[in-house]
Amino acid sequence: MKYLKIENNKGFFRLDSTKDIWSEIDQINKDNLLTLLKFATEGEFEMDEYVSDLLQNPAHNIIYKNIHGKFNDFVTNKTRFQDSVEATYKTALEKYKV
Repeated sequence: MKYLKIENNKGFFRLDSTKDIWSEIDQINKDNLLTLLKFATEGEFEMDEYVSDLLQNPAHNIIYKNIHGKFNDFVTNKTRFQDSVEATYKTALEKYKV
């Protein structure tokens, strides 16, 4: 499922995988980013590649570039990240497991 896209020289994001409702990237906030992170953690997370020439709005260009870069790194290293989290909390999970 695609959550970030570039269309008509603007960047967009979506928060609901069941609806085709897109918001402009310059309207994104902390809660929206956490929702996108949840989608990236749980399943398929697709996004349009960042291409500077396709984003004419300077604010959209900067925001999309940074968000795309962070989510691309996360999705690429998702397994390593999950393994690291599990290893960090392994002793606590074993200790308090019922």
